[in-house]
Amino acid sequence: MEKLYYTIGEVSDLLGESTSLVRFWSNSFPKYIKPKRNAKGNRLYTVEDLDCLKQIHLLVKEQGLTLEGASKKLSADRKKIEGRVKALDSLKEIRSQLLEVKKSL
Repeated sequence: MEKLYYTIGEVSDLLGESTSLVRFWSNSFPKYIKPKRNAKGNRLYTVEDLDCLKQIHLLVKEQGLTLEGASKKLSADRKKIEGRVKALDSLKEIRSQLLEVKKSL
């Protein structure tokens, strides 16, 4: 069962980035990422926010685009980027499963 909300710490662990970078991206892409706030004021990210942050991570960290370039790319062809992120997630999952099989041999 998937969680409804993720804390900024959980999101940063999933992305492998610092919490300050996640916060910066969240502030830089308000059109795509709209975290909720709890009573303490902590940011809570939905699954959609997490997917968007993964797309931004792909564009900025792996493809080397600027924030402006990533924003343009997201508005131009978001479905293509979303498919690429899902494919990478699937490949990472397959790799971890293969490593588990290798350990058990």
